[in-house]
Amino acid sequence: MDNASARNMWGDYLDAHLEDAFAPAPKVIHFCDNEKDANTCAKLVSKGIKKATSHSLLGLQCRKEALPKLGEFMVITDWAGKAQCIVRTTSVQLKPFFSIDEAHARLEGEGDRSLDHWKNTHWEYYTRELEPFNKVPRESMIVVCQTFEKVF
Repeated sequence: MDNASARNMWGDYLDAHLEDAFAPAPKVIHFCDNEKDANTCAKLVSKGIKKATSHSLLGLQCRKEALPKLGEFMVITDWAGKAQCIVRTTSVQLKPFFSIDEAHARLEGEGDRSLDHWKNTHWEYYTRELEPFNKVPRESMIVVCQTFEKVF
């Protein structure tokens, strides 16, 4: 783990949770592709409001990133890389974009927590995310719906 702030937080977590001493080192992530949204999302997770995120499967494939795994830990940072909290994945579901529902939008905790807000902001994000790969989002594209619980 290259990020000292995340490494220190993970060490503090392990000091208090010896049962996880042999867990693989967590991913260190920030949400979004800009500072304002990344910092807002980190605060929402820290407050226990944001409990989910949504990756485009195509984006993960283009970047050669693995699917999230049930039980894995993540250290959530702000845009600058300062660790804010630790979460653990509680579910991973693959769904077409068109089938995302209000319940998932509420779990994401962003904006007014509505499905309309979720669809608009995620469509814009997926468009930006896929553009470097000469891909475009589609209503039928698969979204990786990851839910998590804040553990530290």
